[in-house]
Amino acid sequence: MDGVRWAFRCGSWVPTRSEWTLAARCIQPEEKDRIGQFVFNKDAKSAMAGRLLIRKLVCEKMGFAWDGFRLERTARGKPYLPRPSSGPSITHWNFNLSHQGDYAVLAAEPGRQVGVDVMKTSRPGSSSVQEFFRIMNRQFTDLEWTNIRTAGSDWDQLDMFYRHWTLKESFIKAIGTGLGFDLQRVEFHISPSQMREGQVYRQTRMHLDDEEEDWIFEESLLDKDHHVAVALGKPDISMSKGDGGTFREAPPLLFTPLSFSDLVSRATPLTEEDSAYWERFQSKKEAPSRQSEQQ
Repeated sequence: MDGVRWAFRCGSWVPTRSEWTLAARCIQPEEKDRIGQFVFNKDAKSAMAGRLLIRKLVCEKMGFAWDGFRLERTARGKPYLPRPSSGPSITHWNFNLSHQGDYAVLAAEPGRQVGVDVMKTSRPGSSSVQEFFRIMNRQFTDLEWTNIRTAGSDWDQLDMFYRHWTLKESFIKAIGTGLGFDLQRVEFHISPSQMREGQVYRQTRMHLDDEEEDWIFEESLLDKDHHVAVALGKPDISMSKGDGGTFREAPPLLFTPLSFSDLVSRATPLTEEDSAYWERFQSKKEAPSRQSEQQ
């Protein structure tokens, strides 16, 4: 069974009234309220896309009707689908979301841990690149900092920094440890040094506490400024085997770009229309002034 890699470009989405009110009707009321509390529309759009991506996944891959399930959150705030007392089996699917920069992305896999992270390469707001690196010094090992600082220009160094960051975050999100994990425990041996759009790379290896791990990391570029990394744990033994009884790794997947119509293609409204929700959305700024100037 193939995994899922979906990407929605929130940064270029300018919702119409009908789109935003439909989206709000197609998610759970408490999620709608949570999204309505965001100060900036950029954040609200990313969160809305994330909720729609999850519901689309549950419908298309797990076999539920759009209005036939309820998502819950862990103590750390991670969305999950509780095991139902009846209905289709969902125990073998894992999924993870990330949104940053111009994109919201979802990665899902049957029978294995999965984590995803996306980052947009951008200049630090109030400090130089080197000052920014000094502040972030403890997040990477000596080898990783060597790879970052020898990448070329300041922009090339930032690009390599965010590439390393997505790898670390994808792993942390896959294992679900949260902020308490010491990022210097994991060290990434990057390969290749340069990536091209339209390709997925699996050559990068991870060392955990100085020992190489057999996790797989898929790296790709959504565009020239956005790195995305997917961390894949060991497959569950119940998953299908290839010839000879060994697990056969599926080919890597590129992220499929989705439109708003794609997000709601299976949608069924869960609540009545709320015209005030659209009015509150329109009254907010798109993003903080500094972010708006950088885009």
